Amino acid sequence: MDRLAAMAAFVRVVDAGSFSGAAKQLRIGQPAVSKTIAQLEDRLGARLLLRSTHRLTPTEAGRSFYERAKRAIEEADEAELAARGAAAALSGRLRFCGPLSFTRLLVLPRLAIFLAEHPGLDIDVVLDDRDIDLIVAGIDVALLIGRLSDSAVTARKIGQCQRRVIGTPAYFAAKGMPQTPADLLAHHAIVYEQRDGGATWAFRQGTSETTVSVSGRLRVSAGEGIREGVLAGLGFAIASDWLFAPELKSGAVQAVLTDWLLPTVDLWAVFPTGRQASAKARAFASFVESEMSIGGFSASGLERE
Repeated sequence: MDRLAAMAAFVRVVDAGSFSGAAKQLRIGQPAVSKTIAQLEDRLGARLLLRSTHRLTPTEAGRSFYERAKRAIEEADEAELAARGAAAALSGRLRFCGPLSFTRLLVLPRLAIFLAEHPGLDIDVVLDDRDIDLIVAGIDVALLIGRLSDSAVTARKIGQCQRRVIGTPAYFAAKGMPQTPADLLAHHAIVYEQRDGGATWAFRQGTSETTVSVSGRLRVSAGEGIREGVLAGLGFAIASDWLFAPELKSGAVQAVLTDWLLPTVDLWAVFPTGRQASAKARAFASFVESEMSIGGFSASGLERE
């Protein structure tokens, strides 16, 4: 049995959650995949997968083996790339995670460019506004907006964007145009409850700074909810430019209190801790960084270990 091929098959099974899904990706029959995994378990003397009617779940030994197997495959790929030279094309599968709205609005519309540059590469996209365990989820690189919750992660800052107070012209016409941050207390805020959100904000104008705790009847856990709530006229939001870039350009929404500054928001490429970032992950992070000026981000490179 080819050890590396068996490891690769196991990784595909875990990522796909089924023998049939892995078989489609590997372009071989499902019985061949099942046989490979059974032989692998026999050789290791350990059960790697728990079989149920609907899904395969790795055991504790299986999760440990998955992490090391995926790392070994990545290192083998890196060795091949190094041997072939810098001009070698990227191939295989890249699995990245990003916030739903950000990925939908800014990344997916540009993904065809990246895929055209790397025709041998397949991409799995995981959409999630929450923090997830990159290793458990099998993520090669995650795009994260806001402050890093874990100072020990391996991350690269690839962009920065301005925040603004945003609402529809009809909403501000009905509720009144705020002249100072304190005026927002009389308005309905749509509050984002994830990282770098919340109801308390510090506004700065020159050397003056004031903090306001806004309130409203609507709280959401994803950026998509912020967009829909504002566009429906349910209130204002404190949001990044990119979230409403098309609507700010068309006039469907407007920014107010523009002479006051809010804290900027950072965009990070985050790599699994304890693992060398693969060439595929690094290339994808660089691609996103190069494209971000289109969406209202200013590119900013900063390595953080």
